[in-house]
Amino acid sequence: MFVQETVLTDGIAQLSYLLGDTDTGRAAVIDPRTDVEVYEQLARKHGLSITHIFETHIHADFVSGSRSLAQRVGRATIYLSGDHADYQFDGEPVVDGDSFDFGSFHLTARHTPGHTPEHLTFEIAESDHRDTPWAVFTGDSLFVGSAGRPDLLGEGQTAQLAEALYHTLYGYFLKLDDFVTVFPGHGAGSACGADIGDRLQSTIGYERRTNAFLSYPDLESFCQFVVSDAPPVPWHYPKLKKVNAAGPEIMDRLPTIPALPPDDFRRVAREPGVHVVDTRSMLAFGGGHVPGAINIGGRPEMSAWAGQMLDLDQRLLLVVESEDDLDRIQRLLVRTGHCNFAGYLSGGMKAWEIGGLPLETLEQIPVQRLRELQVSDGDLTILDVRAPDEWASGHIPGSKHHFVADMRDRINGLDKNARYATYCASGYRASIAASLMKSRGFSDVSNVPGSWGAWKAAGFPSEQPEGATA
Repeated sequence: MFVQETVLTDGIAQLSYLLGDTDTGRAAVIDPRTDVEVYEQLARKHGLSITHIFETHIHADFVSGSRSLAQRVGRATIYLSGDHADYQFDGEPVVDGDSFDFGSFHLTARHTPGHTPEHLTFEIAESDHRDTPWAVFTGDSLFVGSAGRPDLLGEGQTAQLAEALYHTLYGYFLKLDDFVTVFPGHGAGSACGADIGDRLQSTIGYERRTNAFLSYPDLESFCQFVVSDAPPVPWHYPKLKKVNAAGPEIMDRLPTIPALPPDDFRRVAREPGVHVVDTRSMLAFGGGHVPGAINIGGRPEMSAWAGQMLDLDQRLLLVVESEDDLDRIQRLLVRTGHCNFAGYLSGGMKAWEIGGLPLETLEQIPVQRLRELQVSDGDLTILDVRAPDEWASGHIPGSKHHFVADMRDRINGLDKNARYATYCASGYRASIAASLMKSRGFSDVSNVPGSWGAWKAAGFPSEQPEGATA
């Protein structure tokens, strides 16, 4: 019997797949994430043995778990693209047309460059109908309502990859039958494509009729569209490309995080290369935190924002709401390569407070109060830290735009002695920005909980940049 399991990794919106045949007992995993226990558990649930591990391409947004999974299950082979690939670790090369027999079904590799030069798509077909695939596992080439961006390898390769993507979409995917199911490598929220749809799967027929990337049969207009529509490249993507090409370190278990009492935590925090990351909610952080800490809340999107804001070689000191959260927080961090932990605050902020150690606060301004200050306080600068496309779609009148991801290395153009209130869509990224600003010596910074969402819900006015359209 054929078995398929889809694993959605929230925060990075990554989709990986386990496929197997219970009669032969063989299974394959496509694009495993870093913490790989989930695939072993799913295989065990169905009585399967993972024998094949496939990589569609060299990933940029998360650390691949292929090497860790291969070691964990003991007898699996890793299969890597043999077309224009830059893998520097052992694996069996796969080229266009290679086929793999699992009993009741076959997987066939198709070279689908564009997002990357080496990218593969895997067709799945019943063994009795090998020439009629019923689904494709598209990796980052074709998404629901979108397609893989061709600009992640730098301007020097963007034009060439955009042309390759055009031929992949129009010369391969659009020639498939309408009934073929599309299983992509990412869902909504990933920066690997522009405006990826909410659904986790689609069909070629539906995408043919609705996907804007499939509506530009002219190469020139397609290339112009696909490049101009791309969101900013996240800072950590080129770093993780190198990690995944070289071969990520094998992680047979989550790294140990030492429990540090407050005095030891404070001492280690002063060591070079150490960063204090407070994973509590923005309101808890605002009420009192370790001086110099950055607030990256322990929600699923922590994976992406830790990747954006933290260096891979930094040693991380964690503040958690509860020690029960530690395992979950650690998984969110290792998925984007952060495995160097200096420790966590044993007993949490309560122990820090009881120990009489210094506290900092971050004022939280409700949108109603922000509206009052906007009218009465001419010295307050309202700072919109959302992405450029969000800013262009509408923002608080009189606010200034400064994307939080651009604050990572330096904060240019802002007076450290001025008064600021930061906002984003919900307050999550605004708290990252505000805490980062305070750690860099800005004297008067506040955060806006609820942020743009709360501002709109309250019925307050908005504006758009001149010439922008909603």
